[in-house]
Amino acid sequence: MWFVYALLCILAWGGADLFYKKAADPEDRNSHLWTSVAVGLVMGLHALYLLLTLEGSYDPKNMFIYLPVSVMYILSMVVGYFGLRYLLLSISSPIQNSSGALTCILCLVVLGQAMDALSAVGVVLISVGVFLLGVIEYRKDKAETQMTEADKKYSIGFVAFLMPIIYCILDALGTFLDAYYLDDIETTPLVGVTEADFENVANISYELTFLIVAIILLVYLLVIKKERLELKKKGSHVAAAVLETAGQATYVFAMSGQGVIAAPMIGAYSIVSLILARIFEKEKLTKRQYIMVAVVMAGIILLGVAEGLAEE
Repeated sequence: MWFVYALLCILAWGGADLFYKKAADPEDRNSHLWTSVAVGLVMGLHALYLLLTLEGSYDPKNMFIYLPVSVMYILSMVVGYFGLRYLLLSISSPIQNSSGALTCILCLVVLGQAMDALSAVGVVLISVGVFLLGVIEYRKDKAETQMTEADKKYSIGFVAFLMPIIYCILDALGTFLDAYYLDDIETTPLVGVTEADFENVANISYELTFLIVAIILLVYLLVIKKERLELKKKGSHVAAAVLETAGQATYVFAMSGQGVIAAPMIGAYSIVSLILARIFEKEKLTKRQYIMVAVVMAGIILLGVAEGLAEE
């Protein structure tokens, strides 16, 4: 069953990326906030389900204890949604999924952990690929600016390219902190947890926090910005939220099986995003961009393989 869960996770997260892109309307200045509202509400429903099925009891203090991790994850997602308003999904998704490389570097520098050769190669490939993608995007953006704007005023292209990089940094920080919270039941700061439920408790804390953020954003959009909630126009937001949550739910079951195979499979879900973007969004990259995306994806897969081997 682990293979089925891994496949479902890949399809769910790859599909979520597509609907994130569809929901990211460059003409709607608050589209990223509406997406955040949808994700938070759906995750909140999932958190309620987990609360009802949790074997033990849930201590609300854990929401505050786990808050640093939740903040990093939520901020990263909001930033990612904003970047998709202006950036191709084919470029954004691989960069965002490079956070594993940054997490490896943080563990190496901050915790003094050793890095195996496979992970090192993966980190180098991702770093080089992302850097060169940035150079290509900057040069392309500069050329387009020179052709269309004589005064060379501010262009959003390269700034948008920075959004998935910021996502990558924030997500890596969240994952790094997650390692501290979930590495060992004996050292976790979470209270009232057992070996069987402390990962679910962390997930509930994260999703409930996202729910609160979603409610605050909804009030802001409806009351302060005086926007109308037109459900017919929010289909892509809801679809992305459902698929994001489904991917998160299936990920746990996938990794509980053959992690050595599941990890690189799931880590490469950006390939699904690229295929869907090419089919449904008609996105096209230059030959150099395709090469750099392939380099980044190869690095992500290598990191996934290394993670799986380490868990054996």
